[in-house]
Amino acid sequence: MLIIRLKRALTVLIFVACGSAFAQAWPAKPVRIIVPVGAGSFGDILARLVAEELQTVFKQSFVVENKAGASGILAADFVAKSPADGYTLLIMTNSAHSANPHLFKKLPYEPVKDFTPIARICYVPFALMVGADSPIRSLEDLVARGKAAPGKLNYGYANTTSQVAAAALNTLTGMQGVAVAYKTSPQALLEVVSGRVDFLFNDAGSSAALLKAGRLRPLAVTSAKRSALFPALPTVEEGARLAGFSVAAWAGLGAPAGLPNDITLKLSNAVLDLVKRPAFNEKLMAMGSEAAPAAPAEFGTYVAQQMDVWGQKVKEAGIEKE
Repeated sequence: MLIIRLKRALTVLIFVACGSAFAQAWPAKPVRIIVPVGAGSFGDILARLVAEELQTVFKQSFVVENKAGASGILAADFVAKSPADGYTLLIMTNSAHSANPHLFKKLPYEPVKDFTPIARICYVPFALMVGADSPIRSLEDLVARGKAAPGKLNYGYANTTSQVAAAALNTLTGMQGVAVAYKTSPQALLEVVSGRVDFLFNDAGSSAALLKAGRLRPLAVTSAKRSALFPALPTVEEGARLAGFSVAAWAGLGAPAGLPNDITLKLSNAVLDLVKRPAFNEKLMAMGSEAAPAAPAEFGTYVAQQMDVWGQKVKEAGIEKE
């Protein structure tokens, strides 16, 4: 009888030990970070920097996968429907989680309820740009040309920040420019450089190489204040005399709803530690962004609040739901 009891006790201990080992095993296999934009875009560059750090911290592969298209809907929906086991993460952005609810009549995911916020990483101001060979020399010049010949100028966009900023400028100034959608920012940028598209709003990070090569001319920034990246450039509010004009993107790391708390905290601590490092901040600055670290609870509150903020921006831009 004693032997039987000892066997049962040993069995229980084995199960407990195995359960504890299983709980602590994450990550036991490669982790995917899904990016809602194409290669070379800001979110892609950011994801690869984060993946490199997480690989070092957790001694496991973190693989970046691009699922561009549909303003981030494809990527967000994919992650929302993935298992909440810590092996599928998402670069969350204002496109999929703030603006899309106001741009589309129906989404296949719930921007807040279907995700676990892990850590906010940064803010991303955008700049208004034209090709280097463009005759447009300033924001005032652009607006004047647009108003003098309504419907003659066109603008490109590949994400909702770019779309909303351009549409707002269009509507508030009466330019009546024609929108041209692209799948990725690099595609839209090359169209501007070639002269086939007159202007676009884009982040400095994915525009850096073309700016450095002198193939793009920045005219203004969308932030409320002048940017340290372009100190000589006026804000859109200044250049177009549009009081209160301010459009900036944000990015962070998330996962499907229901991610276990221990995994959430492990990831959050690792990401926030990275964001607070001066070297990483320098990289963010070089990409045209500003560090804005926030832990899960604060990030979750921010995501919910941003839905209202972007709802107002979309309304001001006069964009109707698709």
